[in-house]
Amino acid sequence: MTAIEKYFSKQVSIAPLAVFRICFGLLIFGSMLRFWGNGWISSLYIEPKYFFSFYGFEWIKPLGVYTYAIFFVCALSSLLVALGLFYRMASILLFLSFTYIEFMDASTYLNHYYFISLICFLLIFLPAHFAYAFDAKRNPQWTYKYIPQWNLDALKLMMAILYFYAGLAKLNSDWLLHAMPLKIWLPARNDMPILGSLFSNSITPFVFSWAGCLYDLSIPFLLWQTRMRAYAYGAVVVFHVLTALLFPIGMFPHIMMVAALIFFSPKFHETLIHKFAKFMALISTKFKGNYHRKANSCNSFQANISSRETAASFGLNQSAASTKSVQAYLAPSYVKWVFIVFFAAQILLPFRYIFYPGELFWTEEGYRFSWRVMLMEKAGYAQFTIRDNWGKMHVVNNTEFLTSLQEKMMCTQADLLLQYAHILRNHYAKLGFDKPQVYVDSYVALNGRLGKPLVGSETNLAEIADSFAPKTWIIPFTDDIKGF
Repeated sequence: MTAIEKYFSKQVSIAPLAVFRICFGLLIFGSMLRFWGNGWISSLYIEPKYFFSFYGFEWIKPLGVYTYAIFFVCALSSLLVALGLFYRMASILLFLSFTYIEFMDASTYLNHYYFISLICFLLIFLPAHFAYAFDAKRNPQWTYKYIPQWNLDALKLMMAILYFYAGLAKLNSDWLLHAMPLKIWLPARNDMPILGSLFSNSITPFVFSWAGCLYDLSIPFLLWQTRMRAYAYGAVVVFHVLTALLFPIGMFPHIMMVAALIFFSPKFHETLIHKFAKFMALISTKFKGNYHRKANSCNSFQANISSRETAASFGLNQSAASTKSVQAYLAPSYVKWVFIVFFAAQILLPFRYIFYPGELFWTEEGYRFSWRVMLMEKAGYAQFTIRDNWGKMHVVNNTEFLTSLQEKMMCTQADLLLQYAHILRNHYAKLGFDKPQVYVDSYVALNGRLGKPLVGSETNLAEIADSFAPKTWIIPFTDDIKGF
């Protein structure tokens, strides 16, 4: 056998994949509840009058009050994935519903939404429900104890790509030589208990910048090393706890801390599952014992339930499986090709920016979907004027069309600015303007620099069509940011 054949034939315990499935599903379920509870579904996807689309996906829009149904499907499917119940259908629904939510408004784009969508896609093809799952309990013939090693490595590789590419993106002069944008962000947190006083020190942003770069570039390789894994995971926890305290980035730190557990050995995950089973046995014993004591029928109840019985009731027991529990699962051959194409795209896609002229941080052409995490602080201003062939003129009040978040994102991102110009063109055409012309006075400040025009004030945005072609109507950036 060749080295490649040996690798693809190597088998490993399914326990790490099962733990990942459970934790990942529960985190997404919690995130959906968080969105619902904080009223963000309404404020972000129902109340706004207009929404920004990703080019090519203009058909994906919020569905009014039915948007709640999309979030409900996402929450339900994530819970079913965690339980391993109707897993295949649930994982497909989770990918489709979460990705639909991600694409409803480009102004809410976040890197970790993209990461979650990719993981959801991978889970569709991974046998994460063949053990420690309700599907395995309902259908013992589906139960396997071993799966191909590359099934686990696919998740590890996805995390490695995220971290390593995020580190490569930090190899630029603004981040390393000027500590931007941390030099702006950290002093604003000097009121933080214990650590706050450090953030006013001029050297602190440089320490954080270099440490963050080294962390991203090295952490996937350290997690892959058995001897360094425990120390590396400690660094993961410290890094993401600190970022969660300093920056409002939602569930991302929690997702990365949990996802990094996939690097640990199968024995570690089997221990986690058995401890959880014992915990559930203890809870079940106390609950049932209290119930029967209140009913004065303790004699009919055996309070001493074993952890194995309780584990089975939660789909965590493998011993009840058929003889396949000692056999190895062999993935269909097409799955390998799906993953090969998938990872080829993930490796190449972040480099598409090289086909666009100009400074990436300024134009942001090829910026999204490339793991460029927290590299910029951009503030912008955009004042639009509508004119027509008969001399009509109107200065636009952006708050009549956009929320504060949408306006903030639009002012600094050229593609959103163009979309908004088209929204204005169509709106004022309905009000009687003859072939409306849309002009903008725009200024953008990048990483502490003075504001500069993003678009020429004499450029009629109404007649410019969006495309994947370079946006030559963007005024070139006169400064030089060296690096990836």
